[in-house]
Parts: sequence; C-alpha cells; structure tokens
Amino acid sequence: MAGLTRSGVVYDARGLVEPDPEPPMTAQIDGDRAVIDATDLTTRKINLELKRIVYDEGVNDVTILNPGSRHSLGVGILKRCHITFEGSPGWYACGLIDGPEVQINGRVGWSLAENMMSGSVVVEGPAGSLTGAALRGGDLVIKGNVGARTGIDQKGGTIIVTGRAGINTGFMMQRGRQVICGDAGDGLGDSMYDGLIYVGGNIASLGVDCVPAEMDDSDHEFINRKFEIYGLGTPPDLKKFECGKVLHNYDALEPSERKLVL
Repeated sequence: MAGLTRSGVVYDARGLVEPDPEPPMTAQIDGDRAVIDATDLTTRKINLELKRIVYDEGVNDVTILNPGSRHSLGVGILKRCHITFEGSPGWYACGLIDGPEVQINGRVGWSLAENMMSGSVVVEGPAGSLTGAALRGGDLVIKGNVGARTGIDQKGGTIIVTGRAGINTGFMMQRGRQVICGDAGDGLGDSMYDGLIYVGGNIASLGVDCVPAEMDDSDHEFINRKFEIYGLGTPPDLKKFECGKVLHNYDALEPSERKLVL
C-alpha cells in the first residue's frame, strides 16, 4: 500500500520504494501533426513526450504550448522534423540537435542550440548569452539582441542576429559565419582561429587576432541568400572580419616552450 511520497519516490508500509507512476500521455495527435500543452508538465515529461511523438509515432510537426521558460527543452532530437514553441523556453534549449527545424515564438535564455549539428533554429525575439556555443552546423537566427559570447568556440554553421551582440562575440571561433546586423560589444572575434564575422553596426573593440577583411561577391551572395531564406529583408551594409592568424605562428617560441604548447 503506497504511503509517503518524497521527491518523486513512494515509500510503502514495508519500507519498499517505487517511483511515482508517470502521468498519462498528453499530446494531441492529428495525422502528421501533434500539440503538447506543457502547462502542467515537467521538463523531463515534455522532452519524453516530444521524443515519443517524433520517434515512435512518426509525427513530423510538433507544437509545444506554454513552455513556461523551462530549461533544457527540445534537446537531443536527431531527426528531421518541425518543432514550434509557442512561448519562451529557458536556458539550454534545443542543444545537441541534428536535423530539426525549430521555430521559437518568444524569447529564449542562455546557451540556445549548443552543439547543434544541422537543421535550423529561428527565434522571434532576443536570446541570452552563449547563444550557439560550439555550434557545428545549421542556421541559428535571432530576431533581436543576443548576450555575451555568442558563437563561442563555433565550429561551423551560421549565426544571424538582427540586433546587437554582447561582449566577446565569436570568442575562439574556429569555423562558420556570424552576421551581426547591429552593434557588437568589446572583444569581437577574440582569439578566433578561422571563420568569418560580419557586423552592420558599431564595434566597441576587436579582440586579439580579429582583423578587418574585404567583402567580395561570395560574401554578398551568401548573406543575400540567407536573408531571403529567413525573410529578413535587405541586409545592412556589413563590415567583414577574419582571423589575422598571428596566434597560429609558434616559430618564435623557444624549444622548451614549443614542447609545452605543441
């Protein structure tokens, strides 16, 4: 006979424990579309329902209502599908995804789309710091401002920000491209190794080894194509920045230093 419940575990009269039963499945499925009302669901339940619908039910278009700024929503989806958040997720949304096309009709917290491999994430509002951290592929579009260290350690893909970006945007960038339509804070592209950053507004300061570069036809073609895909209108006049590759040169180091570094 079930007794005291504590932290999701049921203690019975004999001292045995068992997990609380999972609440019933809540998604409303209509053919190839489904809706999850997340109002009374935990983060774990939301993600379990999402994966069940996409993987087990084969539904390719899922809408999540009332996400309530819960953290870590929509993570680890490794399949092509459409996911729409009607409302604002919290931190770490859509991390480790490979394939989904995500639409967020709200704002979003820190570390959106961390380690995304492919697909797209479009946010109809601002995003917090560390947006697109370690991004490896796909498109990340923020229709608003972003916080500090956007695209830190970026390894591929594209980040487009229609507003301003905070300090150390593009820090330790390795590959990929960033398009910042507004202003950029201090330390833009600090310690970047490769990749390209385009900025439409003012830049507080460039980071170490981030240097201006000349725009060419391939840059304009790329930017115009991305703006057309996501309905962003006419791109602003952009300035291009790349790695000066000064940090790549270890030849001047003493042999003992080379051992430690290399």
